[in-house]
Amino acid sequence: MPLRLPPPRQISPHLGLDKPLTPQNLASIRKVLSEVFPGEESPTPDPSPRTAAVLIPLCNVGSRPGILFEIRGKLRNHSGEVSFPGGKVDPTDGSYLAAALRETQEEMGINPDQVEVLGRIGPSVLSLSGLQVYPYVGFVRPLSSTEPSEPTDPVPSLTLDSLTLSTAEVVHAFHKPLTSLVDLTCIRPHAFRGSTAYYAVDVTDEARAAGIDSPAPTDVDEVGGSPVPGRLEIWGLTGWYLNIFMRTMGLYE
Repeated sequence: MPLRLPPPRQISPHLGLDKPLTPQNLASIRKVLSEVFPGEESPTPDPSPRTAAVLIPLCNVGSRPGILFEIRGKLRNHSGEVSFPGGKVDPTDGSYLAAALRETQEEMGINPDQVEVLGRIGPSVLSLSGLQVYPYVGFVRPLSSTEPSEPTDPVPSLTLDSLTLSTAEVVHAFHKPLTSLVDLTCIRPHAFRGSTAYYAVDVTDEARAAGIDSPAPTDVDEVGGSPVPGRLEIWGLTGWYLNIFMRTMGLYE
């Protein structure tokens, strides 16, 4: 039987899909994240090779709200796949959040001072490579920007040209507008770990615009660009965490 999911909602109580994010939106997102995912899932970071952290980086680009993603470089596991910035926790990291911010700076050149941390989502999930991955949510500002004078004024937009990518780790970074994440022509139901339905998101056009081909499908679920030949998707653990965030925003069920 084909997987079925309720269609996404086009309105969120926390943000506008087609209007730039404002301080008021960010305060609403922070509030709901703290209510649904209070405190830290695991306050003391485990610096073993079996833990990792990622950042879900919200931002305005061209006055459109969305999320930054990266296509992994050849020197990383699952090269050519789409992910959030992040990686393994180091012994020098004071927290899982610190690890997520450090990795975001190393991979995308985003200074931690540019990131307004909004909270976390959860629960953390074990990756296919055996890492317990802790996800956080933040809003990325331009390096030099001023705070809007009013809570309902737009936060300044980030320019993708301002990112400094680690070419060994990241082959491309792109901004996926929120409007496309609720567009039924861009998403399809998939079963996470063979059980729970969630939305996988097509980003083939973003990859092709950068001259990047999708990795070939494999016989292993969540490995490769997509189970659909020639297609690149946000799926697997990245897609699962994206769906948790979108559900928390009231956009997915």
